[in-house]
Amino acid sequence: MTSPGTVYGAIGACALAVAIGVYLLLGPGPVRVPLARRRPGVAPAAGPWAGAATAATGAVERAMRRRGTRLGALELAGVRMRPQDFVFLVAMVSVVAGAVGLVLSGPLIGLLLAGLSPVGAKVYLRARTARRQRVFADQLGDSLQLMSSSLRAGHSLPQALASVAREAEAPTSEEFSRVINEMRMGRDLTDALDETSARLGSQDFLWVTQAIAINREVGGNLAEVLDGVGHTIRERNQIRRQVKALSAEGKLSAIILMLLPIGITGFLSLTNPEYIGKFTQSLVGYALIGIAVVLLMVGGVWLAKTVKIKF
Repeated sequence: MTSPGTVYGAIGACALAVAIGVYLLLGPGPVRVPLARRRPGVAPAAGPWAGAATAATGAVERAMRRRGTRLGALELAGVRMRPQDFVFLVAMVSVVAGAVGLVLSGPLIGLLLAGLSPVGAKVYLRARTARRQRVFADQLGDSLQLMSSSLRAGHSLPQALASVAREAEAPTSEEFSRVINEMRMGRDLTDALDETSARLGSQDFLWVTQAIAINREVGGNLAEVLDGVGHTIRERNQIRRQVKALSAEGKLSAIILMLLPIGITGFLSLTNPEYIGKFTQSLVGYALIGIAVVLLMVGGVWLAKTVKIKF
């Protein structure tokens, strides 16, 4: 039985975390001219929530700097948030989830929900990264066609890249804009393109990079080369979509089989906690929980390898 003090403490922590998280997500409001610019020498007074959020994110930033932690996954996923803000937001979500689990079902479910929050954040970033890479691969054929058209119109290669950065959709426009900015800062075009292909994990874009590098060394009609590479990439994308459609049923079955035990456990924990509580009252129960988790992980890896097709 959870004591009233624990319940009140959990509710208070939950309310504080929600308030700070809402502030980080929604921001301070519309952009205005800072008071320091309108009245030099007068520092604007920070509100209590803004000061608390700034102090907390500053502490997280200092801790990340001491440990040398860098969240490059945010950039890959296209999340426009500072790393310290993201880490602090995940921590607040963990506090909220733990408090809710503690109030509803007890400390075991509270710890479980608090531990699942960072895992959920990591899965979210991986899903956004995979989606961003997939969209980039789908847009690559049209981007190459736009580049070849610009080259046939008499534009140079940097101008053709700039046209893609200006007219294409995200994430292609973002990546090509980054390449253009690095070129303006003095970086070699081939190196910038190589880094882009490595960052996105795109084998198709690596072919484009190699074609551009070879053309810069030996010369030739780059527009025709890009047309040929674009035709090959479009054929590969068509095959990729066919494989995705044929394997969709297997992936859906794997997701259902993985979520079914977790869903049943959560439902029983909420509706009949005494039934689930038997597993935490003896060593045999903990052993069964450990065996179930190991078997679930093995089954998940097996299903992932089965439905993942490389070509």
